[in-house]
Amino acid sequence: MRYQAINLADKFRQFSDAWSPRVVAEMNDYQFKLVKLEGEFVFHSHADTDETFLVLQGELRIEFRDGAVDLRAGEMYVVPKGVEHKPIALQPVQAMIIEPRGVVNTGDEKGSQLTAQNDVWI
Repeated sequence: MRYQAINLADKFRQFSDAWSPRVVAEMNDYQFKLVKLEGEFVFHSHADTDETFLVLQGELRIEFRDGAVDLRAGEMYVVPKGVEHKPIALQPVQAMIIEPRGVVNTGDEKGSQLTAQNDVWI
């Protein structure tokens, strides 16, 4: 077995497109995904799973139908399963998303041009 740390800064340098998560590790059935965010996403939900956002750089707002949460670097939030949410990054954000393998980034929102290819490793 080869033991090597995962350098997140190096991984972020390997891609540039926003809203397209890249898998950097797995733990059991969960994937750790790096993502660059800029602008507004779409309202969506994940019926079968929670979704964790951990902001590494920048500021992220997650809007809900009845409120919002603002996250700065070093802060995280777990969106409960089934809750509609819409991430917004007014400036570029680097974040990690933690969720089960196979989760589509746009959840139940069908036909969105922001739907990313799933299970892309970097």
